[in-house]
Amino acid sequence: MSQVFNRHSELETRRALRNAMPPAEVILWKRLQRRQVAGAKFRRQQSVEAFVLDFYCPEVRLAIELDGPSHDGEEAAQRDESRQQLIESYGIVFLRFSNQEIYQNVQGIVETIETKVASLRQNNHIRAEIVRELI
Repeated sequence: MSQVFNRHSELETRRALRNAMPPAEVILWKRLQRRQVAGAKFRRQQSVEAFVLDFYCPEVRLAIELDGPSHDGEEAAQRDESRQQLIESYGIVFLRFSNQEIYQNVQGIVETIETKVASLRQNNHIRAEIVRELI
């Protein structure tokens, strides 16, 4: 099986995106970095196949995408949907927010992320218990 996550072929793209983050991503990153949200480790610009996620928490397989003006319109929405379906096929959960939501309510967004991380951790814990009982 070929490498799916952080392919070397996407290295320069990921690096360029990290060095040119839009203001909304910078605002959210300042809140996500250094395990400030639910003690979870988030990475910037993680790639899955040829697609690059804005933020990713490998512990709970959570992707966070911020949508700016380039995501407006029907064609962009269709691209986003097919991209999201492919990424979700790897067991990754998506949270999607608009840049405007970040500017207007970053604390609410952080709380939503905390809740999702806690929920995913709980689900992972329950699955692990079921597997232990089956063994």
